[in-house]
Amino acid sequence: MEVALLAKWPIRNKLLIGIGLLVAMVATLAASGFVGVYAYRTLVRNLRNRADELPLAAELAGRVGDLRVSLTETHPLRESSITAVGRPDAHALALRFDVNCQAVRSAIDDYCYQLTLNDQDDLPIGNNHKEQATVARLKQTIVDVTELTRDPDWPMDQSRADAVNLKLELAQSLTAELPSFLHRRIHDLAGEVRTRYRTLIILTWITTVGAVATFGLFIHLFYRWIFRPLRVLIKGSRFIAAGNFGYRVVIDTRDEMAELAGALNEMTTRFQAIRDDLDRQVQIRTKQVVRSEQLASVGFLAAGVAHEINNPLASIAMCAESLEGRLLEVAPEHGNDASVAQRYLRMIQTEAFRCKEITEKLLDFSRLGEVQQQNTELRDLIGGVIEMVRHVGKYHNKQIDFAPGDPIVAPVNPQEIKQVVLNLITNALDSLEPEGQLAIELRTVDRCAEIAFVDNGCGMTDEVLEHLFEPFFTRKRGGQGTGLGLSIVYRIVADHGGQIDATSAGLGRGSQFRVILPLVAALKEKSHRYQAA
Repeated sequence: MEVALLAKWPIRNKLLIGIGLLVAMVATLAASGFVGVYAYRTLVRNLRNRADELPLAAELAGRVGDLRVSLTETHPLRESSITAVGRPDAHALALRFDVNCQAVRSAIDDYCYQLTLNDQDDLPIGNNHKEQATVARLKQTIVDVTELTRDPDWPMDQSRADAVNLKLELAQSLTAELPSFLHRRIHDLAGEVRTRYRTLIILTWITTVGAVATFGLFIHLFYRWIFRPLRVLIKGSRFIAAGNFGYRVVIDTRDEMAELAGALNEMTTRFQAIRDDLDRQVQIRTKQVVRSEQLASVGFLAAGVAHEINNPLASIAMCAESLEGRLLEVAPEHGNDASVAQRYLRMIQTEAFRCKEITEKLLDFSRLGEVQQQNTELRDLIGGVIEMVRHVGKYHNKQIDFAPGDPIVAPVNPQEIKQVVLNLITNALDSLEPEGQLAIELRTVDRCAEIAFVDNGCGMTDEVLEHLFEPFFTRKRGGQGTGLGLSIVYRIVADHGGQIDATSAGLGRGSQFRVILPLVAALKEKSHRYQAA
């Protein structure tokens, strides 16, 4: 549970924990090693210092021995059988004894100084209290000897000589006892430090095992917190790079790795949305290109045959009109038949002029030239077209609502834009039932002027929307219309660098047209010429 909670911490905290574990491990091993090394160094140094006492103790014992030898030299002075001539000089012997006694005192001082240097109560082998007590007794003994031999004639006194001899025997036994203390301590050292070195051994094992366990824990946590999330991220990035944009990287932590995985998932989601939108736009642009090619083909066709069609149509209309005028003169007695023939001739004229009107629209559709643009206030332009349409009798019972908003000035060809607005308004009104409503809205969107035409008329199917801007495609009621109006609108809007789109929720649910025109003129005017591919 605690490890799971730690996994949700930031990587910085995790690294701090890992560094803390490493520092603890190194500190524990270093402490264990330093304790052992320093204990060993102290022991060796103490042994070396205590070993320096042994030569001094041996020298002290030799000096005491020499002092006893000098005492034996005074023995002939106390024997009565020796003549005065053969007796040694008492003063000379006393002086020699005093010199040896001074040498003993000097050796004692040297030994005492060494004991002072080696006095370390914290170590078993460094405790030299017994040596110091023995040396103090030895000092006192030599002092006693000095007091007994202060009189130059003491060699002649048997009682003094015996007392000095006893003191020297004691001094010799004390000097012989001094090395035994050190030997005994060295012998007892193993038993006295057994608990300490066993403690050090156990502590060393514990720290070693603890360090290994800490290192293992560090490797485990580092794998869980660093290596495994990195592997998941690398695997996910490879899936995404292979084109599997539906793949999502899942990391069950709350650290920087999880944030990186979330950013990668968000980037993948956005890239997938952009790709889908690009696919949709490619499809739309493809349809627009196909539509443009169709319009170019129609324009090419219109430019080639419109003039050829206009001349025969004009001849047919003139001939029909001439026949109508002469019919009553030639056959007045055939009144009924003449009226029938006259009606048919008028129909020929009407249809001829209708065909002529279609060819004129084709010529207008295929007309080549540059778009002459000027800054035009679109609100006034649309309002003028609406006022003109409202006076048309067949639209009296249909409502037009215009929400102009703020004034919007755009670089356009006003006559062509009027044609666009007029065509879209009349198409919308033709789709309305009596008392139907058309709403027109003008606004600015992303540095472009947007004109929206929303009606509640008959609506359109998806099939109609797909072919809406194609030439000669029409779904007007009663079969009216040539199917060129929206194609011309599309061409005009494209010439202005804008776009037009249509939407509908279905039959009987109205339609919406949006015309978007840029508010900034092109740096260079373009000549839009529709030619065959």
